[in-house]
Amino acid sequence: MQFITIDSIDDERVAAYTNLTEIQLRNRLEPERGLFIAESPKVIDRALAAGREPISLLVEEPWIEGMSQTFDVVDKRWGTDIPVYVASPEQLRQLTGYRLHRGALSAMRRWPLPSVEETCRDARRVAVMENIVDHTNVGALMRSAAALDVDAVLVTPSCGDPLYRRAARVSMGTVFQIPWTRIGGDDKHFWPRRGLEELRSLGFTTVAMALSDDSISLDELTRRLNNSPESADHIDKLALIFGTEGDGLSRHTIAGADLTVKIPMSHGVDSLNVAASSAVAFYATSPKRAEQ
Repeated sequence: MQFITIDSIDDERVAAYTNLTEIQLRNRLEPERGLFIAESPKVIDRALAAGREPISLLVEEPWIEGMSQTFDVVDKRWGTDIPVYVASPEQLRQLTGYRLHRGALSAMRRWPLPSVEETCRDARRVAVMENIVDHTNVGALMRSAAALDVDAVLVTPSCGDPLYRRAARVSMGTVFQIPWTRIGGDDKHFWPRRGLEELRSLGFTTVAMALSDDSISLDELTRRLNNSPESADHIDKLALIFGTEGDGLSRHTIAGADLTVKIPMSHGVDSLNVAASSAVAFYATSPKRAEQ
């Protein structure tokens, strides 16, 4: 590593951390050469373990010694020329707008996302995020999916980017561990009709998580997952679809899905936050839970 102490966050060498928006980072040069920012040593380590290429690091001086193993990993795989820009805690606070509890950032190179078919090749249970734009919810859903053995996550063209700094941080780096891709790429007309058709062609039963007159219960869904494969209503491969904050799933998605499923509510509560509802659905439909 090359350790370089910066005098100011206005230093052009750290422009990726200070002057570029998330969208500018994503679209810099061409998409496969765009950048994203990983925040915190844990997220950085998980990205490195997944083979994500670092361009540079920006680290608070007090954290240098504690990240020696991270630097060793970078040196061995990507060479010793990767710069580590060293800043004071105050400089990092100016940059992020808040005090970092884990004082490290890394600019990393994006990678071409795989196709839906490749992402779901060995999957039995996948999650679909439809137009979820809150980065905290995107990251929380990714973390729950990884923790509760969901095989893959698909994000629709209008959904927030799982690699946005906050989304990746909230996911605790699991965004680099669970397979994911965009269904339809950036074609906003692909979802839901063509996207649902693609999932069905891959053998998935599409399930809209929504309150509607014909919704079945989550318990009924798990019964169909766990009954005999010879049963007429048995579900083999499951795609759980979660909607955006506030409005939920689009009416076209609800109408086009094979099933609509609701989580029973009490005390007059009409619904859960998407991060909470996804965790409940992932746990309820987990194959490990069925084996208990």
